[in-house]
Amino acid sequence: MNLQEIRDLDFNDLGGASTGAKAFLLIVIAVAILAAGYWFIVKDQRTQLQSVERTETELRNEFENKQRKAASLSVYEQQLDEMRVMLRSLLRQLPSRTEMPDLLVDISQTALASGIETELFEPRGEVLKDFYAELPIAIRMSGSYHQFGSFVSGVASLSRVVILTMQDIELEPVEGRPGTLRMEGTVTTYRYLDDSEETDLLLEGES
Repeated sequence: MNLQEIRDLDFNDLGGASTGAKAFLLIVIAVAILAAGYWFIVKDQRTQLQSVERTETELRNEFENKQRKAASLSVYEQQLDEMRVMLRSLLRQLPSRTEMPDLLVDISQTALASGIETELFEPRGEVLKDFYAELPIAIRMSGSYHQFGSFVSGVASLSRVVILTMQDIELEPVEGRPGTLRMEGTVTTYRYLDDSEETDLLLEGES
C-alpha cells in the first residue's frame, strides 16, 4: 500500500479498495475508537480514581491518628485518676462540715482582733460541687487599710486552710472618718465534702 492508494480511496466503494488500504482504514477507526473511549470514559474514571486515592490516604491518616490516641488512652486515664487523687488530697486540707461553724467564728474573731468593725457577717446557703462546698458570706466591715491587711494575715495563719474569694466587693471611704474604709459584698469560703455527701451527690446525678 502506498500513499496514492490512500488518496484514491473511495468511501462509497470500500469493497473495491486494496487490502492495504482496508487495513489502514481499520487502524484509523480503531485508533479513533480508543481515543474516544479514553476521552469519554477512561479520563473520567482516572479522575475518580485519583479522588478515591486521595480520600483513602486521608482516611488512612485519620485512622492512624486515632489508633495512636487509642493506644495512649490508658495512659491519659491513669494520669487523670492520679490528678483526681491529688485534688481530693488537697481538698481534704480544707475544713470539714463539722469544723465550719467554729471556722466562721474564728474568721469573725480575727476581724475583731484586727480592729475591724463588723457591721454584717451573714453566711448564706451552701452550694455543693463535685468535691467541695461553697459557703457565701455577706459582709460589711469598716477599718483602715492596715487593719484589713492584718485581718487577711490573721485568716491565713488559722490552723485550718482557709480560702476566701471575693465577689461584688465595694470598697469606699467612710464619710467623716479619714483613713477608714468600708468593704461590702460577698466573700466565699470552702470546705470539703465527706464521703456520705459525695455518695448522695453521685446518686442524685444518676437519678
